[in-house]
Amino acid sequence: MPFIKTEFEGLLIFEPQVFEDDRGFFFESYSERLFRQNNIPAVFIQDNQSFSRYGVIRGLHFQREPQAQSKLVRVLLGQVLDVVVDIRKYSPTYGKSLSIELSSDNKKQLFIPKGFAHGFSVLSQTADVMYKCDAFYHKESEAGIIFNDPYLAIDWQVPADQQIISSKDLQLPGFSECMKNF
Repeated sequence: MPFIKTEFEGLLIFEPQVFEDDRGFFFESYSERLFRQNNIPAVFIQDNQSFSRYGVIRGLHFQREPQAQSKLVRVLLGQVLDVVVDIRKYSPTYGKSLSIELSSDNKKQLFIPKGFAHGFSVLSQTADVMYKCDAFYHKESEAGIIFNDPYLAIDWQVPADQQIISSKDLQLPGFSECMKNF
């Protein structure tokens, strides 16, 4: 079974079957049939890719309903610490976070359902991150949580003096003040 359940309802780690030999490797990074067979309802309509250098922290981002997005995140090159926070008000894991290393070496992917804030920190010299979304980007619905919120206490595994955060992300509110509607 390529999907590993987490303690968070709907949040899954996807470990595709990798075929390796002396030429390299091959794997299906996404199969609609496989996702459908495993009752994952997302139909992806947009792919996004970002390139970042060591120390960059992106997030924590989400889109509010009705424009919320499910995502399938993977790393094409390098290594990141991928982080999600459950912002579904009536979830038993509300306010909890999960961190997982995604890399081009381990080829793991994270399926993030609607109702999670998402971010990552770059742990390698550079990283190429790609993610599929089941809804288009909608500027008016974008929201987020400040990366260093003391309530969440996320260890981004990057020393504070080497963290690189956009001015936009530095303006995000804390967990208790952010606009969430899940």
